[in-house]
Amino acid sequence: MTQCSFLRVRSLFFRFWSLHCRMALALCLQALCSLGGWLSLYGSFCRLNKHRSYEWNCRLVTFTHGILSIGFSAYIGFIDGPWPFTHPGSPNTPLQVHVLCLTLGYFIFDLGWCIYFRSEGPLMLAHHTLSILGIVGALVLGESGTEVNAVLFGSEITNPLLQMRWFLRETGHYHSFTGDVVDFLFVALFTGVRIGVGACLLFCEMVSPTPKWFVKVGGVAMYVVSWCFMFSIWRFAWRKSIKKYHTWRSRWSEEWQLRLNGHLKTH
Repeated sequence: MTQCSFLRVRSLFFRFWSLHCRMALALCLQALCSLGGWLSLYGSFCRLNKHRSYEWNCRLVTFTHGILSIGFSAYIGFIDGPWPFTHPGSPNTPLQVHVLCLTLGYFIFDLGWCIYFRSEGPLMLAHHTLSILGIVGALVLGESGTEVNAVLFGSEITNPLLQMRWFLRETGHYHSFTGDVVDFLFVALFTGVRIGVGACLLFCEMVSPTPKWFVKVGGVAMYVVSWCFMFSIWRFAWRKSIKKYHTWRSRWSEEWQLRLNGHLKTH
């Protein structure tokens, strides 16, 4: 190799390295800005709601992120594209990158909060860790943002309902018709979207030759975590249904006895 060729190769290498360094720096700055934004929002909630607990304010942040992520990921998946069931492993779009950085900052904030206050068990911590690794992997690779965004939509669509359930319980309004509706929608959406639609997305991911193998492994891990949550949710739904049935049966029996006694007394 001549000296001129060597210098040309070295110049191309440094240009390539410089470009990737600038891209990595830009991604890190976006994620740090997102983390700072969520921390600032949490601090604002804490100042506005001084009479409330730290968990109350953290769940307000979680509720806000859930609404934003559902809206952004739905727009990306259904309007902006590409369609995750037909184009898994496709290059990331600028909008996907922005949304993933926004969500990455939130998950780092929430994982740190959960570890500091020891408020969640191993399953939720595993879910947050897998989410962070999946988002970082998609950003570093520059691809698979399509299916990661779809997973974000599926995992966050039930989040606002989960937070509403907690707020209803804290304010003493859970044992009401509103609480029953929230629980029903939560179980139905979790089963239909995270388990049903999630299985279709995972199948498309596995049969496609485009995504990297470790992206597929991450998808399987996230789906397994969803099933672990599903077992707990079904147990809860079964216990609540049985309790509701016994309450209704007891009330119906009391009303029947009252009617029967009243009828006998009139004779």
